[in-house]
Amino acid sequence: MANQKSKTLNSVNVIRIFLLLSSAAYLIGAVAAPDRREMMSGLAQILMSPAQLTKDYFFVGSVSGTFLNVALVGFVCAAMTCLPGAAVNGGTVAAYFLTTGFSFWGINFLNIWPFFLGVMLHALARREPFPKYVNLAMFATALCPFASEMLLRYPGNGEVHGITIGSAALMLAVGMLIGFLTPAMAAHSPNVHKGYDLYSAALPGVLLGLFGVAALYKSLGHEVPEIKPSLGESHPGAVWAFCIVFFGLCILAGFWLNGKSFKGYGALLKDTGHKSDFAAKYGPGLAIVNVGVYGLMILAYYIFVNAIRGDALAGFNAVTIGIVFCMVCFGANGAHPGNVWPIMAGYVLCSYAATLCLGGVFPVNNQAIMVGLCFASGLAPIAGNYGWWAGILAGGMHYFLVTSIPAIHGGFSLYNGGFTSLMIAVILVPQLETFCRTKEQRLAARKS
Repeated sequence: MANQKSKTLNSVNVIRIFLLLSSAAYLIGAVAAPDRREMMSGLAQILMSPAQLTKDYFFVGSVSGTFLNVALVGFVCAAMTCLPGAAVNGGTVAAYFLTTGFSFWGINFLNIWPFFLGVMLHALARREPFPKYVNLAMFATALCPFASEMLLRYPGNGEVHGITIGSAALMLAVGMLIGFLTPAMAAHSPNVHKGYDLYSAALPGVLLGLFGVAALYKSLGHEVPEIKPSLGESHPGAVWAFCIVFFGLCILAGFWLNGKSFKGYGALLKDTGHKSDFAAKYGPGLAIVNVGVYGLMILAYYIFVNAIRGDALAGFNAVTIGIVFCMVCFGANGAHPGNVWPIMAGYVLCSYAATLCLGGVFPVNNQAIMVGLCFASGLAPIAGNYGWWAGILAGGMHYFLVTSIPAIHGGFSLYNGGFTSLMIAVILVPQLETFCRTKEQRLAARKS
């Protein structure tokens, strides 16, 4: 019993150090960026700009300013995991990388605070310690663009009016209310999709956005600002270099933590990913190895789909690097190359079918589809539990639906694709449970 407790404490400390070092890596990225002289001015522009989908922070601010923003948000999140009593596990890694991934294009060091305060109020109302809710505090940032909208543009005609006392109060009130409501809703979300959508916090992240847009815009006669993505030029050198070094170091660190061995990684790659915490099940070393291997796989995929354009250097903006980290976030908690490749295959197949055969307008290298694939990976447990064909089907269904969701929340929810995954799970999982058998059931049948 004492030995098990020691292993748990060791795993917690490894994850905490991993997150702190990841935040330091983002800071090094800021200092190493070629435009480092624009770091502070770029950060200021990011903080004072609306964040409605989709804003490329490399374009809004600067490359160095973006990495600084990610580092600041990362250090805050990592510091929260160090609070005494914080629930640190594979889900913490997911919450951290999802939050820092979105800090490349939607979350910033200014708009996170109302949501953290709201979760603190939730903990106070429940008479429970805030550290218990650290993971949910990070997941509550799904509507950070909505907070920036309240601060900088609401209710105007889409023009930035700047910060006023009234707009600051509105941002705090709206953000804190969302933060207060998120934990209870997120706790019930798995009951809706039975654990088959890894992006479980998307349920409150989109539904509260839908309600907010209805209450503060449509019911009061205000126009929701038009969704106009702001995308700048590609920075493949910065993106590729950072990702290759970061994920390469993850593999080396995980190898060392796992006793200078990859032993056990094969078993992880066969895991269904359904309600699975890789850090607890296989150890933090192999979980970090998987983050590295999975991250390089994701980068290779985006290089491939960008090369389809005939220009291998196209499309590597802040949104692209952000979705790499948003996608890798569940590398310690359910997703791995073995259960994600069918989702990717489904996206590519349906993209070609839609664009070449049916005259569709969303090729697989379209920015919206690149983002969509990231969150379709949340359906990995379907592929893991039912087989590669089910994963291809789930990925294809996600492709057709994902671009229709932003309109319902005004482009203010960052968890748009995760909510799409939830809807696919709600449609598909009952059919699979009714007509198909899981891998475990098929194996048991063969043995009997």
